[in-house]
Amino acid sequence: MDPILLGKAVTTPDAGPVHLQPKFGNRHGLVAGATGTGKTVTLMTLAEGFSRIGVPVFMADVKGDVAGLAVAGTASDTLLARAAEIGVADWAPAASPVVFWDLYGKLGHPVRTTVSEVGPLLLARILELNDTQSGVLDIVFKLADDRGLLLLDLADLRALLGVVTDERKDIATQYGLVSPQSVAAIQRSLLRLEQDGGDHFFGEPALELNDLMRTSTDGRGVIGILAADQLILRPRLYSSFLLWLLSELFETLPEVGDLDKPKLVFVFDEAHLLFNDAPAALQQRIEQVVRLIRSKGVGVYFCSQFPDDVPDNVLGQLGNRVQHALRAFTPRDQKAVRIAAETFVPNPALDVARAISQLGTGEALVSTLQDKGVPTPVERTLIAPPRCRMGAITPEERAQVRANSPVGGKYDTAINRESAAELLAKRAEDATAQTKTPPAKTAREAEADEGEGGVGRSINEFLFGTGRRQGAVQAAGKQAVRTITNRIVRNLLGGIRLK
Repeated sequence: MDPILLGKAVTTPDAGPVHLQPKFGNRHGLVAGATGTGKTVTLMTLAEGFSRIGVPVFMADVKGDVAGLAVAGTASDTLLARAAEIGVADWAPAASPVVFWDLYGKLGHPVRTTVSEVGPLLLARILELNDTQSGVLDIVFKLADDRGLLLLDLADLRALLGVVTDERKDIATQYGLVSPQSVAAIQRSLLRLEQDGGDHFFGEPALELNDLMRTSTDGRGVIGILAADQLILRPRLYSSFLLWLLSELFETLPEVGDLDKPKLVFVFDEAHLLFNDAPAALQQRIEQVVRLIRSKGVGVYFCSQFPDDVPDNVLGQLGNRVQHALRAFTPRDQKAVRIAAETFVPNPALDVARAISQLGTGEALVSTLQDKGVPTPVERTLIAPPRCRMGAITPEERAQVRANSPVGGKYDTAINRESAAELLAKRAEDATAQTKTPPAKTAREAEADEGEGGVGRSINEFLFGTGRRQGAVQAAGKQAVRTITNRIVRNLLGGIRLK
């Protein structure tokens, strides 16, 4: 299988092309460098290279320019000269097969998952809860499992929080103490998440991972692009979503060992957001996933400004490195330059620390894994230009790509099936109906019942009437009274005559 061309080494006059071997594509990588030094173009070149050999790619579009992968670029004298200098004889503008995704459903197909699939740990991070509030969230998830209630969307979570509040005394004996203040804090966090549009992320139909691992009819890997220009304003939601997706891949995909090429390449842009303020348990989870997901055939490529944005225990697992320029203006920058230089395999012909500060746009220091997984000495490299458009696309072009998407009909319409919120509401309604009693009878109705039938009823109707036919009943009552009076008089007179 042909290797992926990254560029041409210029460390020495006789240096040749720099490649990334597909069979080591699942050994992960790092693309670092200051803003404006060409990181995005390098990511596009990588994505195109993997796509051409049939490897699907999933990446976030933080600034909106990665979407250019869906549209063919424009041949210019500068690009053609650059391609010729690097040795890309067959360079020509070309678009890649792309599917757009968006948590908010505006710039791509909606990406949804259920509350249960996210789990309490990541959800607590999204909601920015403290340890006590996170403990209450653990109780909510456990209660849902024990009672067989589905947690699909935020309405289900709110319904369970209401149950916890109503039954907190009973729940405390089995699950632990729950304070109304903690529940209220979680509810406020849910409200903030809804106001930021994060509630679109929870629901159905949930994303199926197979739809991220598609190939086109001509055998190229489909590039999934997540619109993240608005999502990046919610850094915890952004990083937690990508970590959830990576965890789902890890838990779902089977073990495949080392393949000729990866099954999927996952690009994590603005990687520092993943590790900022992450609790120890989450850090351990990230390290575990990155270390073990290689055997599932997934390559993870982090992109950030500084190499030390990634913790050492993760950084040590990234075998393919691309380092763009760093400007050593501050002590922080100078430290980052030293760290970046120390992470490369030395090249006797190159002063790495000095070169990092002198790199121009479109240049990078590159080291990749070659035969037997051994990293090559670092090379100063001219990065190959991508064949797509290096910039944003128009709304019309995006709409055309979405219209031709193979998954649009599957995800564009939300589904709301019966889950915890609906079941609890139904149970409350049934309980209310069972406790209802018939209204008490009035004194007039009770007296009327006592005189049911015969003369008693007639007298009551004469005295009080009815609600339906007052006049007719009163007339009948008067006639009945007259009849009874006549009988009494006749009996009395007859008795007198007998004596």
